Amino acid sequence: MSTKTYSPRLADKYKKDVVPALVKKFGYATVMQAPKLEKICLNRGVNGAVSDKKMVDVAIDELTTISGQKAVATMSKKDISNFKLRKNMPIGARVTLRGDKMFEFLDRLISVALPRVRDFKGVNEKAFDGRGNYTLGVTEQIIFPEIDIDKVSKITGMDITFVTTAGTDEEAYELLKELGMPFRNVKNTSN
Repeated sequence: MSTKTYSPRLADKYKKDVVPALVKKFGYATVMQAPKLEKICLNRGVNGAVSDKKMVDVAIDELTTISGQKAVATMSKKDISNFKLRKNMPIGARVTLRGDKMFEFLDRLISVALPRVRDFKGVNEKAFDGRGNYTLGVTEQIIFPEIDIDKVSKITGMDITFVTTAGTDEEAYELLKELGMPFRNVKNTSN
């Protein structure tokens, strides 16, 4: 009897449904040409981190709770005297998710967090960078159910970047759409 190892729901969906759909749509010679989701990067700048060092620790704790993986502080690259900023001061937090944790996070983001956004009509389909990567801005961290709203001192947002192996924005758009990303309106691909 074989032992069944755990596999995230979206990882299974990618293998069973998304790859065949992409191969059919773009006419790839093999399934290995189908674009993959490589990693998801969560990044959060902390306003006021120069004056209050504890704010960065709170941001790291919240990102760690949201992603299920330890977040790290981002450091400033240079001195800016007007902002009282010195080189290598912590000014934000970031975490990069790959593999099962990446699919788990994407599943929670699509099915639980995004529907909790006020007046949600879908995510903007114009936020691709030209190389097949997509960045989504989240204005409130409290859309994630892992965050206890009573313990939040300040509502802040974050950037979530989806890095894919797609060569074009159209391929990346189709990949994310097939995975369940709720885009605002269906893009016209005949332009």
